[in-house]
Amino acid sequence: MTHTFYYSGPLLYHTELNKKDLDNLKKLCLKNQKKDYRKNLAGHLNHEYTIDTEEFKNIIEKYLFEYYKAFEHWYDKKIYKFKTLVAWVNFMKAGDFNPPHIHTKCDFTCVLYLDVPKKLKDENEKYVGSIKNGGPGSISFIFSTNTSTSFEISSKNYFPKTGDFFIFPAHLTHFVTPFKSKIERISISANFNIETV
Repeated sequence: MTHTFYYSGPLLYHTELNKKDLDNLKKLCLKNQKKDYRKNLAGHLNHEYTIDTEEFKNIIEKYLFEYYKAFEHWYDKKIYKFKTLVAWVNFMKAGDFNPPHIHTKCDFTCVLYLDVPKKLKDENEKYVGSIKNGGPGSISFIFSTNTSTSFEISSKNYFPKTGDFFIFPAHLTHFVTPFKSKIERISISANFNIETV
């Protein structure tokens, strides 16, 4: 007996960066008030700054080759141009959050976790309440607003770890829940444009 499996919806891609590349990315992430990027973002954070786009691209480029393969498999198209438009670092502290939002003026976006302290993982694991949003410090992706059927996976929640790297279409709604732990979680986001054949 044979069957056919049809892919549909957005490609939510995940991989992991090695420690050397994470360390090199951390060197780009400075709290420089001259590079304050908050006015362009949806997040309720006090510290979000642009980072060097070319240096960021140089570090992540080798991870994009596998993404290109996944993209072709999912969409039946090949990427021949992948341009990084802007990249920024997020220093997230207790009470900070990102409301449900999309990214505009770009095709794809990403989030890359440079440092997720253990204390935050402990808080998430002790969380008592609905796990529909993944709990404290999680990132959630919403594929559909249709919540009336049990026969559709309409969202995905992840509690990230250091090194996690997600790439997804810019129109995919996503949000980050707040946490209470007195720590600082560091992540990088970036927006991209692509051309396909």
